Amino acid sequence: MLKSLARLPAAALAFAGLLAPPLCHAEPRPLWEIGAGFSVLSMPDYRGSDITNVHLLPVPYLVYRGEFLKADQGGLRGLLFESERLEVNISLNGTLPALDDDNPARQGMDELRPTAEVGPTADFHLWRSADRRMRLDLRLPVRTAIAVERNPRQIGWLFSPNLILEMRDPPGLPGWNFSLQGGPYFNDREYNGYFYSVRPAEATAIRPAYDAAGGYSGSQLMVTLTRRFPRYWVGGYLRYDVLSGAVYENSPLVETKDAVSAGIALSWVFGVSSRRVEVAE
Repeated sequence: MLKSLARLPAAALAFAGLLAPPLCHAEPRPLWEIGAGFSVLSMPDYRGSDITNVHLLPVPYLVYRGEFLKADQGGLRGLLFESERLEVNISLNGTLPALDDDNPARQGMDELRPTAEVGPTADFHLWRSADRRMRLDLRLPVRTAIAVERNPRQIGWLFSPNLILEMRDPPGLPGWNFSLQGGPYFNDREYNGYFYSVRPAEATAIRPAYDAAGGYSGSQLMVTLTRRFPRYWVGGYLRYDVLSGAVYENSPLVETKDAVSAGIALSWVFGVSSRRVEVAE
């Protein structure tokens, strides 16, 4: 139970990009919406682990449509600049902790803490359909990662460019919102070392010492499907990770070079702002 509770902040981040309906015509919408629910997640302990766990966790539902601070389909972010073709913001992401004492590959090593990632993101709006039901964006986030522990510490930098195709009312699924996104990861030596290096003091007969390098760190493809009903919201995702060719693929902590993770979430919406704002999403 304690380990599950430790995952709550990162679990919220795992669904932060799924919260609001992504594409619609400009219309008055509530300034904020709030709710709560639960999620079921199936995922590896970390990218490259062959140990998969299923977690049942609470998840908050938060939408905020302020001029600067926004929480919607793009995640939680602070808007710095916005035009028809470009948005620049400060955004958040994160990872769940690994169950190190249950993972044979990491027994005797320091526990992997959950991480919070923060940094600037440039979103280029490459294409939008005439009816505004579909759009294609290029997202360029650069974030620093911070280990969430008693004394938080910075553990490196990440760059993860990705293309995002979003669709409202996909064929056969009226009222739903679909997105497909994917791209590579480029992490620095410190970040990759946090997950994949093995110090000499941690080396064993089957786990040799290893010093992870910085550079190409695998790729990811993710599909999401969400829908906002009058009193509740439902969403799910399916993600495929590929580590072949990553600079740390020879780490003894990399047990598999591809993995699938998935999750579903259901939240009840119990509060909606009476104030309305014009939104073109």
